[in-house]
Amino acid sequence: MHFADELIARIKNTSPICVGLDPRLDQIPQHIVQDAPTPGAAVLEFNKGIIDAVHDLVPIVKPQVAFYEMLGLDGLAALSQTILYAQDKGLLVLIDAKRNDIGSTAEAYAHAYLDKEGDLVGDALTVNAYLGYDGIKPFLENCQKNDKGIFILVKTSNSSSGDLQDRNVDDANLPVYELMGQFVDSWGQDLIGQSGYSSVGAVVGATYPQEAAKLRELMPHAIFLVPGYGAQGGAAADVKPCFKADGTGAIVNNSRGIIFAYEKSDTFGPEQYKKAARKAAEKMKVDLESAL
Repeated sequence: MHFADELIARIKNTSPICVGLDPRLDQIPQHIVQDAPTPGAAVLEFNKGIIDAVHDLVPIVKPQVAFYEMLGLDGLAALSQTILYAQDKGLLVLIDAKRNDIGSTAEAYAHAYLDKEGDLVGDALTVNAYLGYDGIKPFLENCQKNDKGIFILVKTSNSSSGDLQDRNVDDANLPVYELMGQFVDSWGQDLIGQSGYSSVGAVVGATYPQEAAKLRELMPHAIFLVPGYGAQGGAAADVKPCFKADGTGAIVNNSRGIIFAYEKSDTFGPEQYKKAARKAAEKMKVDLESAL
């Protein structure tokens, strides 16, 4: 099924929430770490618990590759098994790897993450487009061929994003992020599904609502992946400009606020981390609904 159509359908049946699977060993409940034979096994067990807790509340999860790579082959095995487990539970999987390169290297990345089968293949991938179109073309081709999706960095949520992204491009008389938004809209035209959305989405931070409002106009067919909610300071009101008036068009990511919710809970301890995660996801759903 066309990636954007499937994501939009699942959002309508659940919520516009993306759960980031960013496992840190020092925050995973210690009973899991102590009982696991390897760090990767601990990560996998923890991830399974989170997925079990939220799979009926959200449409998609987003493992951040760096937290798996740092554990070496053991971590990559955990990533591969996490992808399969999430998909078996009915979730889409967005691999957050922010890959970019040109030529045959970009093709290799596209095959690694966006083929139909493979150890690290997900349903979508985050991509850095600042090398230009020849670094994006292989990913677009695999999206078209394999019904996959990509989310291209446009306006990121970090505090120093403006060092580059807000600078004006003289010949276009636009800030860099708006020019990138125009590129994303153009690149996604051939991948628009019946939902009216393209499988080429955009990463737009919740921490910059005014910029998000402008980008929503520039990219009417792009689904926005919205980081920055919760731990980075973004509130439900801040993510509203990323959505269209009908409440569609975006997924809001929450990583630490859900998977490590037990740390700030007065009700649930480490042994009940799954219940804490579910409660946090339910609360976020209500929060977003109130704003949209």
